[in-house]
Amino acid sequence: MKIGVLASGSGTNLQAIIDKLHRDENVNVQIAVVISDNEHAYALERARKAGIPAVFIDMSKYPSREEFDEEIDKVLREYEVELVVLAGYMKVLQPPFVRKWRNRIMNIHPALLPSFPGTHAVRDALRYGVKITGVTIHFVDEGVDTGPIIAQVPVPVYDDDTEETLHNRIHVEEHKLYPEVIKLYAEGRISVRGRKVRIRR
Repeated sequence: MKIGVLASGSGTNLQAIIDKLHRDENVNVQIAVVISDNEHAYALERARKAGIPAVFIDMSKYPSREEFDEEIDKVLREYEVELVVLAGYMKVLQPPFVRKWRNRIMNIHPALLPSFPGTHAVRDALRYGVKITGVTIHFVDEGVDTGPIIAQVPVPVYDDDTEETLHNRIHVEEHKLYPEVIKLYAEGRISVRGRKVRIRR
């Protein structure tokens, strides 16, 4: 199965997918292309080092977000992508794009959704004082972090945690869970009915 990864930053989740899936000949997952809205994203360099096509798309060249997403769609289809994986992608995909790729876009979020959606989930969890946060992998819908939940893993919050220490422990779980879920999808073991996602074990 060919996947396309969208990333805006350093690409640590991308690296986990490269190491655990893309390089494993026994797994039917190939990263066909990595796309970024950030020319200087280290994720693009990670892709190049792994021999994966790396594409920068400059949002400033497109009159609207919808047209920007159309260019992303064009590249994904050029590389025959079957699943879109968001790995630290910091732009909200617009509804026309989401509808085209319904239940074929995955995102990872550093909290137990529906708690703490948005870009500051770790900071928000610390400020709220929760004792457990975690990782959520979900399909993307037209909202922000509101799509059907595929998998979740809890992560404890310690009294002396800082945003950095908590984020680091969350990253450890992200790097394990994301490749596992993508592999399950590639094996045809994930199905969606409404908001319910079922995983056949």
